[in-house]
Amino acid sequence: MALACPNGLDHPRLGLVISKKNVRKAVDRNRLKRFARESIRLQQCSLPAVDIVLLARRGANELDKATLHRQLFGMWRRLERDARKTMTS
Repeated sequence: MALACPNGLDHPRLGLVISKKNVRKAVDRNRLKRFARESIRLQQCSLPAVDIVLLARRGANELDKATLHRQLFGMWRRLERDARKTMTS
């Protein structure tokens, strides 16, 4: 799940909330963090200037790499589309 709000800068920023309650092992939490950072780094040129808080849900560590990439990419696309709607309105 991702939450976003405008930040007044010229680039997006990322905040991560991956609780021990939802993802038990530290190695899994760190893997998710690395993957999310890399994903936003690759997409930052197309993302609007927003602060993004990414919340990990229970079972996020059980997703394979391809599924996780697909879900993050879909979130960035929805965020970009929603930002365009608000800018034109």
